[in-house]
Amino acid sequence: MVSAGPHDAPSIEQIIEAVREWIETDVVAVTEGRLRFHGRVAVNMLAIVERELELGEGQALAHRDRLAEFGVEDDVELAAGIRAGDFVDRAVELRALLRADVIDKLLVANPGYLDRSDVEGDSTATVTG
Repeated sequence: MVSAGPHDAPSIEQIIEAVREWIETDVVAVTEGRLRFHGRVAVNMLAIVERELELGEGQALAHRDRLAEFGVEDDVELAAGIRAGDFVDRAVELRALLRADVIDKLLVANPGYLDRSDVEGDSTATVTG
């Protein structure tokens, strides 16, 4: 997703990528101990931000659509319906909704936890790495 609007290049995505790459190659590579660890944490956090910027909007729309199929507005309402037993007769569909949501979260948080077979047909994106 490329930022639109009044701001010139570089885009927010390009800035985040540049900072992540700088920390990864110039900071982490020449440090050790605690500073190296914190540099790696920063690299991982910026990678999460990059993935959320790329995937987040599509995932949010898909999540909203999945919730609408169950006639609920948000996760709180879905959880209340699950606790109340409102979806017992739709267990297979509910499991698919929850699986898709977890896959989408992992695609942002840590796609390395997923296997390609985990995401086939179950999410709004695919494993890119």
